[in-house]
Amino acid sequence: MSSSIQEKYLKRAILTGSIFYIIMFFSAGISQTVSENTLPALTSKDQGAIIDSISKAMDEIYVFPDVAREMEKLIRKKHKDGEYKALATLPEFAQQLTEDLRSISRDKHLAVRPLPPRPEGQTSLSPEEEKRHYIARAKKRNFNFKKIEILSGNVGYLKLDSFVDAGISGKTAVAAMNFLANSQALIFDLRENGGGSPSLIQLISSYLFDEPVHLNSFYIRKTGETKQFWTQANVEGSKLTDIPVYVLTSKFTFSGAEEFTYNLKNMKRGTIVGETTGGGAHPVEFHAFESYNVGLSVPFGRAVNPITKTNWEGTGVEPDISVPSQDALLVAHMEILKKLKDACEDEQEKVELQWHLDGLAAKKEPFELKKEELSAYTGSYGPRRILLKDAGLFYQRENRPEFYMIPMKKDWFMFEELEYFRIEFRRDDSGRVMEIVGHYDNGDSDAHKRTEH
Repeated sequence: MSSSIQEKYLKRAILTGSIFYIIMFFSAGISQTVSENTLPALTSKDQGAIIDSISKAMDEIYVFPDVAREMEKLIRKKHKDGEYKALATLPEFAQQLTEDLRSISRDKHLAVRPLPPRPEGQTSLSPEEEKRHYIARAKKRNFNFKKIEILSGNVGYLKLDSFVDAGISGKTAVAAMNFLANSQALIFDLRENGGGSPSLIQLISSYLFDEPVHLNSFYIRKTGETKQFWTQANVEGSKLTDIPVYVLTSKFTFSGAEEFTYNLKNMKRGTIVGETTGGGAHPVEFHAFESYNVGLSVPFGRAVNPITKTNWEGTGVEPDISVPSQDALLVAHMEILKKLKDACEDEQEKVELQWHLDGLAAKKEPFELKKEELSAYTGSYGPRRILLKDAGLFYQRENRPEFYMIPMKKDWFMFEELEYFRIEFRRDDSGRVMEIVGHYDNGDSDAHKRTEH
């Protein structure tokens, strides 16, 4: 693969996919190279040549010229003083350079990486072939649209793990947003999203606003230009402009995923739930120096939000509701259902929303029963049977499948597979279970006396 083709492919992958996947790509290459024990030892001359190459690129491109000069000064001094002498392999040297550069810049996008090894016998590919290969790999990941569903209470949920360029992922994005079109609220799960292309951020955001709005701008240091990104006036399908939007974040949420979060937060269009994000606001280019088998991901610009006039670089995006990332979905879902219930005027719908809230509350604070307590419920209740197995209690009606019973509170159980149905056990004055009541999410119920213990 020629240096120019490799550079174009990797640059495009970073800008349209996610810096995370590129880093993972490099890491796989590093691991493979080390395991094959094929890396030649680095000489001081090699190290100096690599420092020359990355310093030149930073001087020309890095978003802050004065910071670029300070970084160059540091690594040249350390090389001159022999502080890199003990770093005998390229992965070790690249890692140390990355740490040294970041010690000055605090820029998590800035990184030096060994290039992944080319498989033996592989010939150079044309740019068109490289593009086809990239698209094929992205398709196999479904463009990182990982999960889409309707949660209880008609809450739409989309787990998106990167923002792949809308030029190739747009149809999938449109299909996802149209699937969610009848939701009463939306949750975007970006807890594992490492970034990506502003074009997909622009497309998805266009479904959330009635009129075009200015989302973000990027200032490009080399040209002095500023490129603006606005939502589109028209989209395929229906817009979702009048429903609550929640965004789930974690410490891993980074770069383009942070932009999406930051945009919605500052436009007061979304509620952020989870952890403060990673803090990377700079668009990135990749420069491959094939002669030295090393590359540099270098930020070439900075984001400028039209409202704050700044960005989230180094600080991340703080959530509106701060919770551990693993709890973010449950907390957001409950918050949404509470707001929907408070705003609801239909009594039947209120009953159903409270039903879903009770179920989520039971998941948030699980109720536990000892095994000896479970035996109190076993037996037959007309057509219903309660069975005790090693895994716990199971419910069966006539010859239908058995369903695992999840304790909600004393004498109340719910089911993962039967969202609309729960059972209550009623006791006599002596505390003995004598009746089972089936409850339904529409308020209906039916009861059966215990017929067999």
